[in-house]
Amino acid sequence: MQYRTFQKTGEQVSLLGMGTMRLPLTADGKVDRPEAIAMIRRSIDQGVNYVDTAYMYHDGESEKVVGEALKEGYREKVFLADKMPVWLAKDEEKMKELFDEQFARLDVDVIDMYLVHNVTVPIWKRVQKFHVLDFLKEKQAEGKIKHIGFSFHDELPLFKEVIDAWDWDFCQIQLNYMDKELQAGEEGLRYAASKNLPVVIMEPLKGGKLTDVLPDSVEALWKQAEIQRTPAEWALRWVADHPEVMTILSGMSAPEQLEENLKILSDAAPGSLTEKERSIIDQASAEYNKLIQYSCTACKYCMPCPQKIDIPTAIRFYNDWFLYEENPKIKDDYPIWLPKGHQASDCVACKACEGHCPQHLPISEIMQKTAEIFE
Repeated sequence: MQYRTFQKTGEQVSLLGMGTMRLPLTADGKVDRPEAIAMIRRSIDQGVNYVDTAYMYHDGESEKVVGEALKEGYREKVFLADKMPVWLAKDEEKMKELFDEQFARLDVDVIDMYLVHNVTVPIWKRVQKFHVLDFLKEKQAEGKIKHIGFSFHDELPLFKEVIDAWDWDFCQIQLNYMDKELQAGEEGLRYAASKNLPVVIMEPLKGGKLTDVLPDSVEALWKQAEIQRTPAEWALRWVADHPEVMTILSGMSAPEQLEENLKILSDAAPGSLTEKERSIIDQASAEYNKLIQYSCTACKYCMPCPQKIDIPTAIRFYNDWFLYEENPKIKDDYPIWLPKGHQASDCVACKACEGHCPQHLPISEIMQKTAEIFE
């Protein structure tokens, strides 16, 4: 495993971080606890020392599973990251309740890396209104948290504003070769580094979009490379090639994914991609951006839907329609994944989901478009 040094703290952090937003599931859609715990511990045994969770991941199960996985001597081997869901805090008292609930779920004495979750314009206003940073400084002084950071899902000007507004210990942004200019993007990465601020990366595979679907045009590009690599390797190596990146979070849902990512990031040194390889990746990025209609990462922040529509799945079908060049076979699977009564056409445009979407997608509009194609 490779390690990079957090500039502000001097701590050595593994290049691969264990994300827990997409843990393995059982047939009934619940977290497969034995499998998830085994994967987390396997990652640590192989040198991963950064484990990331959040209050809302898997409806709260993620924090509990992580807490259980870190027992039996594993807690001391990792930097544990968790996040404050500011949007759920109606007042300062509720914020304190959420914080205490996280500690109860994790069953730990201290959280090493604590982030203000999903900073956007409205969230940043709440942070100021409820004095969130003062609260976190108090908890830091009490020894409950060690380092304070923020995760970000808005535009570059706000990213710079947030960085300059406070003395953060680190930050977390979305970055992959398809989203080089989305949200904070590469420019934000460089800006944070110029401020000596360590950067953790999320969505390096864009929620599997860069690995699960391989358009013919992209596959042809990969074949042009002198060294043949899997789609996951191309994506992870592109992120790792940036020296400003400290840790790359990957939400792995199967042991095979963990093993592949461990192997990929064992020797992905910054600046190791050739000029030709970077050119091929740029071309692949252009192809994906041309084909994919909506930049959904299946994070499920939009769930649950009041109409019980599986929103990320509906958006996936809409995107796949264009990725696979309107292949009619795609329609055969639609009623299997989205049964009658819970299909895109059942959306009532309440827009409860849209305020939670980190990608700021017009979800109700997408549901209408999806229904027009598949129903």
